Amino acid sequence: MDFSTLLIVLLGAPLVATLIMAILPSKYTSRSIYVFIHILAFLSVLVLGLYLAANVFLGNEIFALSNWLHIDALSAIFVALIAVIASATGLHAIGYIGGDAKAGKLDNAKVKLFYTLFSLFMFTMLLAVLSNNIVMTWISVEATTLSTVFLVGLYRDKLSLEAAWKYIIVCTVGVAFGLYSTVLVYSNAVNVLADPHEAAFWTSIIPHASQFDPQLMRIAFVFAVIGFGTKAGIFPMSTWLPDAHSEAPASVSALLSSVLLKCAVFVIIRYYSFVIPSTGDAFPQTILLVLGGLSIVVSAFTIYTQHDLKRKLAYHSVENIGIIVFCLGIGGSIGIMAALLHCVAHGFTKALLFCISGDLQHIYKTRDTAKITGILRIAPLTAVMFALGLFALSGLPPFAMFISETTMFFAGVDAGLIWLIVIVAIALTVVMAAIFQLAIKGIFNAPPEGTKKERPPITSLAAELALLAVVAGFIVALPGMGYNGFQSATYEALPDQALSEQSLAGQQSEQSLNGRQQTEQTLTNQQQDSALGKIFVLDNSNE
Repeated sequence: MDFSTLLIVLLGAPLVATLIMAILPSKYTSRSIYVFIHILAFLSVLVLGLYLAANVFLGNEIFALSNWLHIDALSAIFVALIAVIASATGLHAIGYIGGDAKAGKLDNAKVKLFYTLFSLFMFTMLLAVLSNNIVMTWISVEATTLSTVFLVGLYRDKLSLEAAWKYIIVCTVGVAFGLYSTVLVYSNAVNVLADPHEAAFWTSIIPHASQFDPQLMRIAFVFAVIGFGTKAGIFPMSTWLPDAHSEAPASVSALLSSVLLKCAVFVIIRYYSFVIPSTGDAFPQTILLVLGGLSIVVSAFTIYTQHDLKRKLAYHSVENIGIIVFCLGIGGSIGIMAALLHCVAHGFTKALLFCISGDLQHIYKTRDTAKITGILRIAPLTAVMFALGLFALSGLPPFAMFISETTMFFAGVDAGLIWLIVIVAIALTVVMAAIFQLAIKGIFNAPPEGTKKERPPITSLAAELALLAVVAGFIVALPGMGYNGFQSATYEALPDQALSEQSLAGQQSEQSLNGRQQTEQTLTNQQQDSALGKIFVLDNSNE
């Protein structure tokens, strides 16, 4: 089976699982059947996603369905992120949803709805990063809203329904701006490309990006940032995010924060790499610097004042999306690499913490951080994982988020943005203080009276341990194949930068070669002169 076929299977596996579960009658189907299909779906995504991503990092760019599907180094990073986190959160969901079903919070119909929409959610996210068609990219991002809104409102109480309505209204209106950017790019591409039928394909329009109308592309980029930035949770378009993240099941919150937001960022990166050759880098970078900086600063002080655990983690998502956008605003190969590294590192870390937040909510029957105390005495293993996750989220060494944030600081100083870097550093210090406060009080303070020791379900612990292993293992893998993958993805995000760097490297290599040749020629000439001198001396002595 070739790579193109495997790419179709990767996309089709969760869709087939969705359709099968949708037609099974919940009244007569056991929950174990849904769980079995659910496991097959996320395991298929895990195995195929990592296999295809690894092959792309080794230099195999893959197309399928007459170029409608495409995976390059940039999209491979996000495919791997979806594969790992969807599998871990899918495993966590088995114990989480099973516990709620046993407690009577969810009937069999809602269990079926959860597993059906979870697979559909995986499909729409994969389609968003694998689509080579700009119209299909927009459709798939919009489809992620439709596949998750019922997951946000799964429990159908007042708060979850309110969060679901806010989510669908804000995101639908916001992503509509993304449609405007899609139409503008397509209409201009029809006039630029020799074959109008190629005007909707990313791989066809990006090589001709410098020929597009600069003013039109500026407008398209603004619409793209507003539209897909709403889905990414960039301030001030992030009003839906705290409600949706806090009211959704923990496994869904983990997917929303760790992967869905990154899929929207992925689309922004595509527009970013496409617009720069036409407009120059000053305009898009200024927009991203402003919005990224505002997201960091505003969310930093909001995090400190929050007392709801899941809302606190949700505002951390806004802050870290701000860091990613700020890195894109800094630009250059270092800024882009820092943004991509932060996407992955934050994704794994936040998935771990949201899964743990679900366990803590089940144990303490609340999300109030003032009442979630003494975790070390109540659930020791959970406390250790929670502490390590919080330390990773705060950007402490040796975790990968420390590397990405430090790289951001170096790139910002190198770009001359010192005053902006100082403001961001102050905001991140506030965030770190809030994290340490949460860790110390939550883990070491005395637990509330009457709280009994409780171990989370084995599937939840297995998922969390797996995520923790990935967070730790990512530090080891980064200097090797991980760095090469991020470097290739950076070149995909900034093709002009890649060409210039390769050209510079070629010039340096040529200069080095010429230098060696000149040196060798000089030495040869000196040796010849020396030999001639000796012959001349011998001749004179003979005379």
